[in-house]
Amino acid sequence: MTEMPEWRNQANEEPIPVVGAGLAGCEAAWQLAEAGLPVRLFEMRPTRRTPVHTTGGFAELVCSNSLRGDSPGNAVGLLKREMEHLGSLIIKSARETAVPAGGALAVDRTRFSERVGERISTHPLIAVERMEVVDLPKGPAIIATGPLTSPALHATFQALLGEEALSFFDAVAPVVATDSLVHDRLFRASRYDKGDGADYLNAPLNREQYEAFIDELLAAERVDFKQFEQEDISFFEGCLPIEVMAERGRDTLRFGPMKPVGLIDPATGLRPWAVVQLRQDDLAADHWNLVGFQTKLKQAEQKRVLGMIPGLEEARFARFGMVHRNTYINAPTHLDPLLRLVKNPAIRVAGQMTGVEGYVESAATGLMAARTLASELRGELPQAPPPETAMGGLIRHLTERPAAGFQPSNITWGLLVCPEDLRRIRSKKERRAAQAERALEAIDRWEKVVAGDSKRKPDTR
Repeated sequence: MTEMPEWRNQANEEPIPVVGAGLAGCEAAWQLAEAGLPVRLFEMRPTRRTPVHTTGGFAELVCSNSLRGDSPGNAVGLLKREMEHLGSLIIKSARETAVPAGGALAVDRTRFSERVGERISTHPLIAVERMEVVDLPKGPAIIATGPLTSPALHATFQALLGEEALSFFDAVAPVVATDSLVHDRLFRASRYDKGDGADYLNAPLNREQYEAFIDELLAAERVDFKQFEQEDISFFEGCLPIEVMAERGRDTLRFGPMKPVGLIDPATGLRPWAVVQLRQDDLAADHWNLVGFQTKLKQAEQKRVLGMIPGLEEARFARFGMVHRNTYINAPTHLDPLLRLVKNPAIRVAGQMTGVEGYVESAATGLMAARTLASELRGELPQAPPPETAMGGLIRHLTERPAAGFQPSNITWGLLVCPEDLRRIRSKKERRAAQAERALEAIDRWEKVVAGDSKRKPDTR
């Protein structure tokens, strides 16, 4: 249990500000409203845009259309199950707009954003305001402005926290038009026949083609970093640009996003030397995302180098790859287990700005911030999710890691506490299945704590 802050002793009937209508902000606003609390959701787009967003829509996905693995046997799959149990708007909307993606959950990004926006905009307890917030609200409030927080609000955070925000570089993968691909040179398949067994388009490369591709990739011109970016050039290890991976060794890509394992080329009956996978990006299958191919190459170079991939010789790019600077808080120093700012506990932070990485993880922090805030506003003593759950694992990452060298992280099994009796299970598959079952039981108990007397029926809208 955490100590109740003094500011909460006063009644608050004003709408709760939630700043930012990305994945975390929309999830937080939804959870608060579903708990019966009025919300003012602020979003600066489209009046003020960011370097990577292209619309003013809610929960816009800018990097990939994939929410990654969907089996409870992997950590992010378990996180989805926990969130679904708690009535997650983001996961429900993702399932309703899903596209084929093998063992992953991927969405039509336009329909997904529309579905989230429709639910948010029509909720009777959520008022949407299109404006930039430059100062922290008095609170209680949730800030979920993401890694591309506007300069003015970013400066406000810097002044409060007393140090420069940390930074890293994130990347966006290219998207190509279906009718520009040479389909005779591609084959449909999912690794190990997962999903429907044919959810991806695959571009096979032999050894000679792969070596030539690596040569040109390493020699290609890149977009220069801006002066302010050069102060701290570090990439998130889970989203490295392909040219950076290639610099680490000629086979790095072949053991990374271009790995051929689990795939057989029907034209040869053999496993290719390397493979580029394309994942459906919309329900109409008009666009395909180059899986794991985020890059900082200049646009002309992307056309030239990626055009060396079989089937992509004449590819028309609906979106080029890019790399951009992200910022996040040094969470172990500045956040408590309820995602409150240590220096201003009336303010909670959610989303990538906390130091989690990934769409699902970002939405999960919005869910946790809202659930614990609602509990506080009922006069209760909330607690963070149990450490044996995926959500509790994210809290451990944000609050128990050493502050020095803190970096963003996706959810992994290593962040969860494995109960002592389950550690004796030798089979990793069986142990993780048992962990997942135990985690969902723990989430059910946690929900009863944070929901109090206001526990509601599952949303059916």
